[in-house]
Amino acid sequence: MQTIRQDIHVAFRYDVHFVTDAFNPENDLLGRIVQAEEDPAYRRMLTVIDEGLLPHYPDLPRRVAAYFSQRIPSLNPRPAVLVPAGEPAKNDPALVNDLHAAIQQAGLCRHSYILAIGGGSVLDLAGYAAATAHRGIRLIRMPTTVLGQNDSGVGVKNSVNARGVKNFLGAFAPPYAVVNDLSFLPSLSDRDWRSGIAEAIKVALIKDAAFFDELEANAERLAPPRRDAHAMARLIHRCAALHLDHIATSGDPFETGTSRPLDFGHWSAHQLEQLTDYALRHGEAVAIGIALDVTYSHLCGLLQASDRDRVLDLLDAMGFSLYAPELDAHSDDPEHPGSVFRGLEAFREHLGGVLTIMLLAGIGRGIEVHEVDLSVYRQAMALLRTRQTGGPVRNVAEHIVANTP
Repeated sequence: MQTIRQDIHVAFRYDVHFVTDAFNPENDLLGRIVQAEEDPAYRRMLTVIDEGLLPHYPDLPRRVAAYFSQRIPSLNPRPAVLVPAGEPAKNDPALVNDLHAAIQQAGLCRHSYILAIGGGSVLDLAGYAAATAHRGIRLIRMPTTVLGQNDSGVGVKNSVNARGVKNFLGAFAPPYAVVNDLSFLPSLSDRDWRSGIAEAIKVALIKDAAFFDELEANAERLAPPRRDAHAMARLIHRCAALHLDHIATSGDPFETGTSRPLDFGHWSAHQLEQLTDYALRHGEAVAIGIALDVTYSHLCGLLQASDRDRVLDLLDAMGFSLYAPELDAHSDDPEHPGSVFRGLEAFREHLGGVLTIMLLAGIGRGIEVHEVDLSVYRQAMALLRTRQTGGPVRNVAEHIVANTP
């Protein structure tokens, strides 16, 4: 027997820019990003835009085209491709095919660019199409939500939902660049503004106690109705920096192991999104998942009651609901399709290997476990139900209406 072992070391580098009004003709950032050294004849540009932006920015496609026509006419930018907003962008396999067709018709190659403008789901869709066409086209992400700018839009994952499983199809492909244009944020609904804050709380809890202290101190400024722009800009920058630092320094940027610390609170959150047919925003589901795992951590003796209360109080202060009826529906039957506990196996299967769940041992101190006690999780669910509702709620839509300003 003969064996050849080859080590491959590949370095990735990309910039995450924080800017205001990127398509102002006087702003040269995007122009500088696409000023590549290659022969201009080989560079093309295709823009993918989230349809949910158009009621607020109806002239956005025109502004994008005008910007690049003025700055770099050799790009020959094609008419923008519009895709549905929110999770529907990731649920329809025809949309991936449509983007591949648009890429082919535009004559894009691996030296060309796809500029994706929108929320996290639209960026995921565009990123998956970009990663799989020609084995990779340069992707410039422009997240327009808090969640996109501080978490999903700055990382290396791209995915769509398939076969009834969230993020079943995907690819690890770092972006060419990320442009966080803060001027998009004022148009967000209170729910979407709040939703991204959940990911900041998450990363603070497992990585940065001082950041959690800051979120506590700024809760009134951050939460609706105040929505302080300066406080949010600080949150987004720090949250993005913590996510990027983990990706770069964890030793496992493409998740080949079994550990997923940045998915603290997510095993139940992903399942809740599906069980509610995505009536819950991702961040809303993550807030519930954080509350569940923090309560479980306390019941297991890992976390002091004072720290548990700080976390739940901060989630309350931001305006999150900490319970949805689907959380403990069919909890007595973990194999039932409607049980949130199905999310444990989906979480394990997504990476493979043993189940690895991040819990909390203190503010800023995560701890990984490989086994959980479902009876204790049921206790945690009951405590959250009592804390949040004080009584029964018929469905998640009713619950959101009742608990959202």
